[in-house]
Amino acid sequence: MNDREAFARLLEALEPWGDKLVFVGGWAHRLYRMHPMAGAVAYQPLATLDADVAFAEREHLEGNIRVRLLEAGFQQVLTGTHQPPVSQYTLGEEGNGFYAEFLTPLVGREVAGDGTPIATLEKAGITAQRLRYLELLLRSPWTVTLDADWGAAAAQDLCIPNPVRFIVQKLLIHDRRSGDKKAQDLLYIHDTLELFAAELDTLAALWRDDVRGALHENWIKDLCRVKDTVFGAVNDSIRDAAKIPQDRELDPERMRAMCFAALGEMLE
Repeated sequence: MNDREAFARLLEALEPWGDKLVFVGGWAHRLYRMHPMAGAVAYQPLATLDADVAFAEREHLEGNIRVRLLEAGFQQVLTGTHQPPVSQYTLGEEGNGFYAEFLTPLVGREVAGDGTPIATLEKAGITAQRLRYLELLLRSPWTVTLDADWGAAAAQDLCIPNPVRFIVQKLLIHDRRSGDKKAQDLLYIHDTLELFAAELDTLAALWRDDVRGALHENWIKDLCRVKDTVFGAVNDSIRDAAKIPQDRELDPERMRAMCFAALGEMLE
C-alpha cells in the first residue's frame, strides 16, 4: 500500500465526520495541487508520513472515531506524558509508516490553575493535541476531491485550509518551531506561493476580506515582523529549506526574494 492509498483509507474511515474535520499540515500542502486554481509545477510535493486532522473544540462529533479507525485497520498508539495522552493511528508497515493524529486549537492560557498543561482534548474516542493558532486553519476551508487514482472506492471530498490561512499560520508559529521544522515550513510557504502564483490577486483578496479582520492586531504585528525577519535576508533556515527537495535545485536568494515579494503583495 502506498501513501496515497493509506490516506484514502483514512479518509474513508473518517467519512461520517467529513464536513467537521480539516486536513492540515503537509497533506494539505500536497492536496493543494488538486484545487482548480493551482498552477502546474514540474516537481513533486514534499512527502510526509503523518496526516494531521484538525477540528474545533466545540465541534459536535457524534459517534466514535477511534472505533472507525480500528475497524479500518489502524492501530492506536498513545504518545506523550499528558493526560489524556495524544493518540496516533498508524497502518504500520502496511502503510509504509503512515499515521494520523488529531489536533484542536489552544485558545487562552496554556496551563491550568494547578499547573497542569492544557495540552490535550478527548473527544469522540480520540485525543487531540492542542496547538496555538490552529483556529486560523479551521475557518473558511477549501474543498478538494480525491478520485479513484488514490485508491478510493469512490470520489471523496475533504476540507483543507485555504492557502492564505495556511501561510499565515506557518508564519505565526515560526518562532515556536525547531530548526528542521522551521526550514520545512519555509519550503511549504515557498511552494504554496509558487503553486498559486497566477492567483496572487485572489490570495490578496482572501487576506483582505477573510483573514485580516479576524486577527488580533498583535498577531498582525507578529506576522509582519516574522515576514521581514525570515525573508528580509538569506539566513540559515532559508538555506536549510533550499536543501530539502531531492528533485530540484533551489537557490536560497531566489527563494527568499520570491517569497518576500509575493508575501508583500498578498499581505498588503
